[in-house]
Amino acid sequence: MSCTVHIPSPLRSYTAGALKVPADGTTLEEVLASLEGRFTGIRFRLVDEQSRIRPHIRFYVNAREAQELSAPVGTSDTVHVICALTGG
Repeated sequence: MSCTVHIPSPLRSYTAGALKVPADGTTLEEVLASLEGRFTGIRFRLVDEQSRIRPHIRFYVNAREAQELSAPVGTSDTVHVICALTGG
């Protein structure tokens, strides 16, 4: 199954500047694995060593927030990756 993933500007260096990339998977976890297969290192920026979504990252599948990596992703869905800005 193929979906479209919108990549935020802080992570576009992993995707050679691409704003949108296709990915395969039926869950958010599988989509991230698909991205990692093509863009090495991107998953670690989104998910920690315990496979938890990092605190400053939000995922939306279409208009619904996905709070777990087990969230379903369907064919033709759009996954939005949102990065919170941090600093002081």
